[in-house]
Amino acid sequence: MDADASVPVSIASLFAVPAASSLAFALPLAWVLDAAFGEPRNAWHPVAWLGRALAPIGRWLVGRSPAPAYAGGAAVWLLLAAGLGLAGAALQSGLSSLPAWLAVPLLALALKPMFAWRMLHDEVAAVERALVLGIDAGRAQLARLVSRDTSCLDADTVRESAIETLAENLNDSVVAPLFWFALLGLPGAVVYRVANTIDAMWGYRDRWEWAGKWAARADDLLSWLPARLTALLLCPVSSWPALRTEAARTPSPNGGWPMAAMALRLGVRLRKPGVYALNERAPSPDAAQLAQSLRHATVAAWAAMALAALSWAERS
Repeated sequence: MDADASVPVSIASLFAVPAASSLAFALPLAWVLDAAFGEPRNAWHPVAWLGRALAPIGRWLVGRSPAPAYAGGAAVWLLLAAGLGLAGAALQSGLSSLPAWLAVPLLALALKPMFAWRMLHDEVAAVERALVLGIDAGRAQLARLVSRDTSCLDADTVRESAIETLAENLNDSVVAPLFWFALLGLPGAVVYRVANTIDAMWGYRDRWEWAGKWAARADDLLSWLPARLTALLLCPVSSWPALRTEAARTPSPNGGWPMAAMALRLGVRLRKPGVYALNERAPSPDAAQLAQSLRHATVAAWAAMALAALSWAERS
């Protein structure tokens, strides 16, 4: 009887969380670590480890026929999300037995790789500095941020693309992982980061259509509400009728929301040539408006962090 009773107890203990106050303090500390040090080197970065593990699997899946490619992509996603989510839950549970002075910094270290605000800010800011040196330098810097061909872009479309990337990744790299942390703690942030990483690697059309279909749909689902919250952080509620219309112009069910919010907030046009134009009748952004976009994004990022931390502080 005692042995049988220990099984549900051990399973329940896996999902036990540290004191809510520890989670509330861990997030600001992780934010300070991000501001001070940015991203860890790839050799120490869990997301980089995941990317290296996924690369050969993706190459194998993409060569399969549609049904096996789809089933394989779905199976890999489910195994990784479940396995790494459980690992996050186990780590969080283990911290519950430690004093707060030790649990908080360890949890902060585990949480830091789940978001990337400083890197996003710095890489986008570097686009304008590169443009001062010439259009080729600006294109080269932008190519670090986007997958599209930058070789034919002029200065206007380089800035537009940089602001689009800032807005879209404000959701993917900051608001969404903080949203899932606010709901579920470390395992929530881990599962979102897994989903977003797999989507970033496999969630394309053409030859990736079937291997990456599950990953793309899962990321759409997990990002649906955070993308709209990101738009709310960027754009006043009074602009939402126009925002809804502009966001629908993009093929993404989520990416258009923060991008359209930024376009409306700045009063500029943002385009992906041949695909969409947001706030089309407005002028292209200049250097001052790119800088302004960084200020708006900074306020939104800090607000998202504060709200996520407060959500745990209120439970303590």
